[in-house]
Amino acid sequence: MELETVIGLEIHVQLNTKTKLFCNCDNDAFGAKPNSRVCPVCMGFPGMLPVLNKEALEKGALIGAALGCEIKSFSKFDRKNYFYPDLPNGFQISQFDQPITEKGKLEIEVDGVIKKIGITRAHLENDAGKLTHESDGTLCDYNRAGTPLLEIVTDPDLRSPEEAQILAKEIQKIVRFVHASDADMEKGMMRFDASISLRPRGSKKFYSRTEIKNLNSFSSLLKALKYELKRQKKLWETDQVSTSETTVGWLDEKQQTQLLREKESANDYRYFPEPDLPPVTFSQEEIKKIKELIPELPLAKYHRYQSEYGISAQDALKLSESEKLYVFFEKSADLSGNPKKVAGLILSVVLADSQWEVSKITPEHLSDVINLQEIGKISSSAAKEIVIEAMETGEAVEDIIETKGLEQKSDSEEIESWVDEVIAQNPQVVDAICFGGKPKMIQFLMGKVMQKTKGQANPPMVMQTLKEKLKV
Repeated sequence: MELETVIGLEIHVQLNTKTKLFCNCDNDAFGAKPNSRVCPVCMGFPGMLPVLNKEALEKGALIGAALGCEIKSFSKFDRKNYFYPDLPNGFQISQFDQPITEKGKLEIEVDGVIKKIGITRAHLENDAGKLTHESDGTLCDYNRAGTPLLEIVTDPDLRSPEEAQILAKEIQKIVRFVHASDADMEKGMMRFDASISLRPRGSKKFYSRTEIKNLNSFSSLLKALKYELKRQKKLWETDQVSTSETTVGWLDEKQQTQLLREKESANDYRYFPEPDLPPVTFSQEEIKKIKELIPELPLAKYHRYQSEYGISAQDALKLSESEKLYVFFEKSADLSGNPKKVAGLILSVVLADSQWEVSKITPEHLSDVINLQEIGKISSSAAKEIVIEAMETGEAVEDIIETKGLEQKSDSEEIESWVDEVIAQNPQVVDAICFGGKPKMIQFLMGKVMQKTKGQANPPMVMQTLKEKLKV
């Protein structure tokens, strides 16, 4: 029997607001002293009332709109009841049946083919704290409690672990592009729950799924789904398909999943409308203004770079990866009028320095380097040297050329003199080229000329002069 994989994701994204979702505590608690970013509201003290953070509401709606979702003119918050030590209130304030955004579609590219993935909903909720388990007990840090999260729930449209990883990466780029989240997974700002099941290919029926909780990297998402896919296939092959839905955890050190509990349903959480928060309303004018904030998104930029600038898919993907990179690239391309050469210098030289973002290089530097290379004033090797120097010092390109003596020599008489010297010094190579049937050895002489001139001779002129002298 041929089986089809069915995967859906729940992606939790921490919004980069100044304060928490329902109180005025600092939302930037990473690395802070445990339990130093808390107050009676986010600690769930009796009688404390939540007040909704407007910035979080707007950023949540913006992400939802960027994912193709409809921003709802009316939505509400609900209490999701469950007990956990790092959940101070004993319940989570989330959104159940009327979220701020729903019914979206997001395009991803899989092996050169565009595929649309349904987004069921994107809704706001507050995060829990953080537990640290030790041999003699468990420590609880409530700094993260109350942090604004946007939970993005996809339709079960993904058909492989690789597709799931591609979608997760695309969503990370989108939330960064709209400036609503830093989505730094090393800081816990983006986490995944992945549900996976199998079914006979062609079937429309959904079988019992396994939910993998709290995956905190793209690699763990891929590995956990691959492991669970392999495990479930064995169950199908031995006619042991589970009829109950389960929740598992991923053990990275063992590279396997571990059963945690049976999967909860909505009824288990005893949802009811949050009595301390009024419903949320958006006017059509407010919805329009939010949608106008959506920039060109990563996939559209990736395709435009290929069609408009003529650069390769691989280069376009890299250059559309982050805002700082694509802004630098686009400004440099516009100034120079030569996006292909800009892309080449950025990818081969600028990005070779992992600290390029804090270097002193500017789009003007790249534009000047390319323009001077075009008119033959500098060579390609000199161009790279100038870019490296500009990254370190920020000096003007012309000053670097003068200081380092990098101007390319294009005087025909001077080049002819160098070529004559090299030919006279290498008679055996000349014989091999002219009489020994080895014309490719002209590259050896070319190298000698460039070596003699410390790379400053104009390469095309050197080659042309060599060919004329040797009649090849």
